[in-house]
Amino acid sequence: MALVLNNITKVVRGVTHIKPTSLTLEKGHFNVLLGETGAGKTSLIKMMAGIDPIASGTVVMDGNDITKLNTQKRRISLVHQFFVNYPHMTVFDNIASPLRVAGMSKSEIEGRVGEAADILKLGPMLHRRPHELSGGQQQRCALARAIAKDSQAVFLDEPLANLDYKLREELRELLPELFADRGAVVVYATSEPEEALLLGGETALMVDGKVAQFGPTAEIYRAPSSLMAAQVFSDPPINHATVRKQGSAFHLGEVSWAAVGDAAGLTDGDYTVAIRPNHVLPNVSAEARVAVTGTVGVTELSGSESSAHFEFGDNGWVSLAHGTHPYSLGEDHTFYMNTDACLYFALDGNRVA
Repeated sequence: MALVLNNITKVVRGVTHIKPTSLTLEKGHFNVLLGETGAGKTSLIKMMAGIDPIASGTVVMDGNDITKLNTQKRRISLVHQFFVNYPHMTVFDNIASPLRVAGMSKSEIEGRVGEAADILKLGPMLHRRPHELSGGQQQRCALARAIAKDSQAVFLDEPLANLDYKLREELRELLPELFADRGAVVVYATSEPEEALLLGGETALMVDGKVAQFGPTAEIYRAPSSLMAAQVFSDPPINHATVRKQGSAFHLGEVSWAAVGDAAGLTDGDYTVAIRPNHVLPNVSAEARVAVTGTVGVTELSGSESSAHFEFGDNGWVSLAHGTHPYSLGEDHTFYMNTDACLYFALDGNRVA
């Protein structure tokens, strides 16, 4: 079973919000929509769910054209980043609500609610009402409703965005297991590259209402097809600059390094080099050995990692390293690039090496 989008578009008051989009989303693993706020993730989910109208194209589920079917007839579940539960109902009744609408028997409803509650550790809370739950428990209730419904497609629109860090980590690990054997197509929207990598499956990178690249998540991370795709899949932002290839070396201002691998075969000329912050380090090592010096402007310490934003030539760059590193704001610091990790793009943004 698959959910297939055939050149679907969304137009609002003459303005195209979703450009022609074709995707085949398979069941059995996570399908991630990754993009910044405003990239079109929520709009695309609403179109797949039948909430927003489609200007052109078709949506096909399990071989059937469902483009014109309303949401209630699509056998889908939708979980938002905000806790959508009925405040006057108990947790049990919230989870059971779509099952009652579907006309299931009392015994079947009790069995499905019990199973979903056990999975999400809501058993002791089935008689409580939403206002008696924490935010994380409320979101678990919404997820339990999606599981119990046994839908053909489950849409998760940044469902962990408003939860605390620890709970996000727990649910992030749990979600792939929850839906792995449900036989449903699962679509998960996020603005966080790290979350996409942790969830795995396949990822569609969304930029300005269109899909920049789609494929296995790890493969897209390692081999983005364009500078745009590399920028979407990097947090902190990927470092990039214009370089010149001459003979067997690349030159970035006064900094040079050998052209190796596929990059060695590029013709001489100007290219864009991109390198992720975790390959620009504050100390020299066997891998990171090409020195670049810049003026440190901002530093951040997050858990076991520290980052430094620095001005390098005409560009703002970022270094991300494990541990705590001493930086002096406003002073020059030398960082070291692992140039084996460099990505090269033509000036039009297409990947060349």
